[in-house]
Formats: sequence, C-alpha cells, structure tokens
Amino acid sequence: MTSGGTRSAAELDPGSQLDESPEDLTLAAEFDDPTREQWRELVAGVLAKSGREVSPEDAEAALATVTDDGITIAGLYAAEDAPDVDTGVPGLPPFVRGARLEGQVAEGWLVRQRHAFPPDTDVAEAHDILMAELENGVSSLWLVLGDAGGPPVDALPRLLEGVFVDLAPVALDAARDTPAAAAALLRFAEENGAGAIAGSLGYDPLLDRTQGGAALEQDYTDALVDHAKQAAASHPQLRTVVADALPYHRAGGSDAQELGAALAAGVHALRLLAEAGLETDEAFQRIEFRFAATADQFATLAKLRAARRCWDRIGEVSGADEQARAMHQHAVTSPAMITRRDPWVNMLRATVATVGAGLGGAAAVTVLPFDSELGRPDEAARRLARNTQALLLEESHLAHVIDPAGGSWYVESLSDALAQKAWEEFTRIERDGGIVAVLDDGSLAARLDAIWEQRATRLARRQDPITGVSEFPNLHEELPRREPAPDTPHEGGLPRRRYAEVFEHLRDRADAAATRPSVFLATLGTLAEYTARASFTTNLFHAGGVATIDGPGGTDPQEIATAFRDAGTPVAVIASSDKVYDQHAAAVAAALRDAGAGRILLAGKKDVDGVDATLYAGCDAAAVLRDTLDELEGQR
Repeated sequence: MTSGGTRSAAELDPGSQLDESPEDLTLAAEFDDPTREQWRELVAGVLAKSGREVSPEDAEAALATVTDDGITIAGLYAAEDAPDVDTGVPGLPPFVRGARLEGQVAEGWLVRQRHAFPPDTDVAEAHDILMAELENGVSSLWLVLGDAGGPPVDALPRLLEGVFVDLAPVALDAARDTPAAAAALLRFAEENGAGAIAGSLGYDPLLDRTQGGAALEQDYTDALVDHAKQAAASHPQLRTVVADALPYHRAGGSDAQELGAALAAGVHALRLLAEAGLETDEAFQRIEFRFAATADQFATLAKLRAARRCWDRIGEVSGADEQARAMHQHAVTSPAMITRRDPWVNMLRATVATVGAGLGGAAAVTVLPFDSELGRPDEAARRLARNTQALLLEESHLAHVIDPAGGSWYVESLSDALAQKAWEEFTRIERDGGIVAVLDDGSLAARLDAIWEQRATRLARRQDPITGVSEFPNLHEELPRREPAPDTPHEGGLPRRRYAEVFEHLRDRADAAATRPSVFLATLGTLAEYTARASFTTNLFHAGGVATIDGPGGTDPQEIATAFRDAGTPVAVIASSDKVYDQHAAAVAAALRDAGAGRILLAGKKDVDGVDATLYAGCDAAAVLRDTLDELEGQR
C-alpha cells in the first residue's frame, strides 16, 4: 500500500502474486484440527447438563438412532465414515448421483399435478382447471379416470383439448380402464399432430393384488404389451408400466421394504415385457417407478439414490445398455403423512418432502394438496401445491446444482446402507417366488404389518411426533369444508394407513360428545413448580380432544378437592415437581378420591399412593386418552 492510500500495480494484479500463493488453501487454518475424542467429550458434557450421565466413550452411541430397517443413524459423520463405494458421476452407472448428466439444471424436474375429478364432474369445468394449472406452473398432468374414480375415459379428449401433450407429459391412472385410457391418449396425440410423447400410460400388473378388487383380465395384460410395443416404436420416452411403491409405503412399510418391493415389481414387469418379445433395453425404458417422499428429507433423498443404484445392478445383470438402466422416478409426497387435523401443517411437510425428492433426482414430483384428506382439494390448495414446487425451482434454485448431496458423508453412508437393505428385501422376495407369490401368500403383507406395529407403537407414545395432531394440537380448530372426494373402495389389497389416524380417531370421538370431555388439572405448588408438567399434560390431552380445567394451585388438599368437585369431571391429573410430590401428592390424591375422582393420574415418573397411572414422555399417550374417554363416557 502506498502512502497515499492507493494500491501499487503489483498489488492490483492478482497474477503478479500467484507464485506467493500457498499450494493448499485451508479454511480456518489458524485453528487446530478438532478430534473426534474432543467432540465426544463436549457431547458428554452437554448430556450431563440435561441429566444424562454418559462417558465420552459412550457419547457417540448415546446420540445414535436406529431406523425401522436397522440402519444406525449416527450423531456425527466424518470422512472415515463414508462408504468405500464408487458412486460414479451423474448420468452414468450406477446412477446414484442422478439419471442425467446435466442433473436437473437444464429443465428442472416435472411439476406433475394430480387431478381426481368426480366421475360426474362437469368436463368443461375440469378442462378449464387443467388449462389454468398448465398456465401457472404445472408441466405434467396426472389424470385419474374411469375405474380409478375419475371421469369416464371417453371424456379424455375434451379434458385435454388444447393441451400440447408432446410438451406437457400426461400420466394416466385409470385402474382397470387403463387399456381404454391409454388407447384414447395415443389416439388423441395422433389426431392432434403431436410428435413423440412422454408421460406414463399407467399400467400396473399388480393392481388387483395391491389395491384390491376383481382380478385383472388377460385383456389387460395383452393391452399392456401392445401399448409397450407401440411406445417402443413411436414414443421412446413414453413409460407404459408403473412399478408403484406407494401401496407398500401406505401399508406402513419401511424405506427398504418400499424399495425392495418396487424393485421386485419392476422385475415382474420386465419379465412380462420380455416374454412378449420386447428387447431388454426397450423393456427397461418402458417402466416408471413411483416412490413416496416423506418429511424426512434425507431419507427421501437417500431412498431415490439407493433405488437407482439397485435398478442399475438389475439392469447390468440383465444385459441392458447403460443408458437404458437409468431408473425413471416419479416422487409423490407421502399420503401416509397427511393429516386431517391441523391440515395446514401438511404444507410444511410437503415442502420438506419435495426438497428431498428434488435433490434426490426424481424426474417428476407430485405435491398432494394439504387438504386432500378432507375431500376434493379446492383451487387455493391446488395453487399452493404447485407453487410449492415453483418456489423451490424458481426462487430457491434447487435444480441449479447437480447432485448437491453428493459427497455428504451422512447422505452417502445412508444411501449405501439403504441400498444394501433394499437389496436384501428384493432378493428375499425373488427367492420366495417373486412379487406375485409374496403378495398372494401374505408373507410380504406380514412383514409390512410387523414394521407398522413398530411405527404405530412409536406414534402412540409420541416418540414419532405429529405436529398439530399428537403434539401442539389446536383443540378449537375449525377445519375447512371440502366437497367429498371420489372414493373407490375395493376389497382386498394392502391396507391404507396414515400416521395420524390413532389420534384423529380419538379427536373425532371427543368431538362427537354433547359437551367437550375434560379432566381436572390439580396443579400443586407455585407456578414455577407446576408449569412444565401442566403444559405437558395439557398438550397430551388436547391431542385426544380432551380439555383441561386448571386447578387453583397451592398445596391445600381441600381447596384443590373443592375446585375438582366444581369442575364436574371424574378424572384428575396431579401436576408439579418431584419435590412437591414428596410432600403433598399423596394427601391431594386422597382428597381428590374423597371428592369423587374415579381416575387419578400423575404427571411424571413418580410412585405416589392413590394414583392410578402416570404420564411421562414416552408413555402410551393413545392408551391414556382411550382410557380417559372410556372413564368420561361411563360417567355420562
């Protein structure tokens, strides 16, 4: 720097100082490299402050969690934790890093909106809705028709009037009417001068086994094959068969079970097409996979990466060309995670799920509207669904980086572990005779049920919290009213489960009462002493639609008993600190019993005379609520 405050020519020319630059630019080089041992010591210290004493050697294990698939999620991932696996580059085998060389950078993923209009809908009105969707950000249409619970197949030309189907791919969902719907779409494309089209014809050869109903006729399979051959000849980007993983997800299955079953479904489709004479490469290119995207964005991301790796391996063994082995993925925000209660939170769940799906490399993403469990989504809900994707694509620029999760030690480790577990499930299905055999003999359903029971236990205990339902519920919410959605009940198939069902059923039961069920909250001591457990108790009971009536506080048993008697409920909950419990809880419990309490609970893990049960983090909240409602209904 010269004395006048201006820089010299050498200082202004970065090239003049290149020789003086360090070979390695290490960020935060002035700090010592932290060690794993130091991190463990810090973790042990933090846990000690929360009342959990662990040694530094055990600190890492204390933070670990285990998924339903038996995969351990660690609290820390470093370079040495990354799997020794070649993930390749985007667009090349094993396709872990994406199915396309350019990733999503060029065009982003397809914004595929699902439309399930009622069978008796005004077709002109439905057409206007579809055109408005395409004008406002949707780039692919998912149409429910015919037997799937939508308008008749012959309405398809009117629904698509003016739609350039070679630019906006159409995915069909017509169940047993798929042959007619597929023929109608191909005819529409030809009559309107469209070139080669993409999208999906929506054939699912496992439809009857996963979704129930009458067995598929041979005509269905024959049409599937004929349209696959037609697509191979004239529409190379048109997928004919859907290997649909949503039924396994909705039945409560784990990520690995969802993947393994989907892979087996894909292999089943390959065999059908190969036996009909399609070349191996053409058979691979006719299949689209549909996966659930959940609010666990890293699990979603890893699931899509693992799926591509496994499918590439199947393709390699089958002798398919490298590019034919690239899995085409359609991700749908999980219908199992959608709630009827506090449905607005579904917008947040869907946003996180879409992030995982987009970053995971899905070719098409569908965001189910937040009110889809309440009935037919309205215009605002559809707009929010499509704008969720528009925001992530256009404002957050999620598609501007190729495989942004690549190199993350956590994501790479999770992707590898999930691929291994999925492969185990897939090979087990194949050893047992294939996907048809395990669906017919019930063995796959039994494994799905076993995982669901584990999940259901965690849900009931609020260890898997559901915001707005099992945690932080709004007892006085007013739900939006929606027109009934098309319903296509079928006997058989896999069960359709939602995570929030157990608490929503309890809320419905409480709401059906002539007056709101309530319990008395016997708060002991000072505000500071009882607030934490009183809040915990209120939150728990509101999850079941049960109101809480606050007591007067203090420690006078008779004053508390009088307030209980005035509350007009037979159930009381004592809430305070352990120290106060030692001095006053037994006396208060006795006074409550004398005042007519039929059931007395205590907030906290404390053994107190006269108390029927305790409430604590991890207790079976659903059972507590059921027992409470039983008690209250028995007193009416």
